[in-house]
Amino acid sequence: MNLKKNNYLASVIIANYNNNKYINECINSIKIQKYKNIEIIFVDDQSNDNSLKTIKKFKNIKVIKTKSKTSVGSFNQIKAYSLGYKKSKGDIIFFLDSDDFFLKNKIQDIMILYQENTKLNLLFDLPINLIGKKKLKKKFKQKSFIFSSWPRFSPQSCISVRRNFAKNIFRISNIKKYPNIWLDFRIATYAFLKYKKLNIIENYLTYYRIRDNSASSKFKKISNDWWLRRAEAHDYFEYVANKLNIKNRLTLDKIITKVINMLIKKNNN
Repeated sequence: MNLKKNNYLASVIIANYNNNKYINECINSIKIQKYKNIEIIFVDDQSNDNSLKTIKKFKNIKVIKTKSKTSVGSFNQIKAYSLGYKKSKGDIIFFLDSDDFFLKNKIQDIMILYQENTKLNLLFDLPINLIGKKKLKKKFKQKSFIFSSWPRFSPQSCISVRRNFAKNIFRISNIKKYPNIWLDFRIATYAFLKYKKLNIIENYLTYYRIRDNSASSKFKKISNDWWLRRAEAHDYFEYVANKLNIKNRLTLDKIITKVINMLIKKNNN
């Protein structure tokens, strides 16, 4: 199906901190999109590299600088995207970390789906993982909810939302608690609790860069840090459930996480 009309405005909000060497690839991936009714909003979180110098080379981009910064990366990320949203005008909001980039048909393909279903408020596409020069498409398989408290979902740059839905997301998410819980998990949590499912299309439309120095690199699976963050994720999940007046069910995942964190704390004492 082709778009009947291009009067939907797509807002691509790019959050950046010291990613100067990736900016050209990121921005150019938006400039060459098949879909043309796009605004680009670049939010810089007080970078100290040449990010702002590089972004000035591009035309027709709204550049915003954050005025303050905390020591907590997740809070800075949420604030940057929230600020970009407030300055945007689009009907559909696309989130993009500045070290990632889109396939040239991504926005068109996503816009078709929003046009086909006016009740659709959020979409996850799938990432092509970039590990050095390698490009990997990992098969997506949803978790069993008998064990898990929340579904598997794609990273931040794979998320698009309808404008009114974004307002509700930031109303819930923009809280300076749960420092290890980033915006993608907060969005997925809100959507899953509200709709009992996530809309994930099995199309690989986003290049997602995996780096050794990323914020999530220290959370190696099954490590102590991983279990501690998982407990924080359960706390955040319960916080959102309470906000939505939804009873948070007890899962095997939650029980195991609680027991292991008790053992970690006991060993650290």
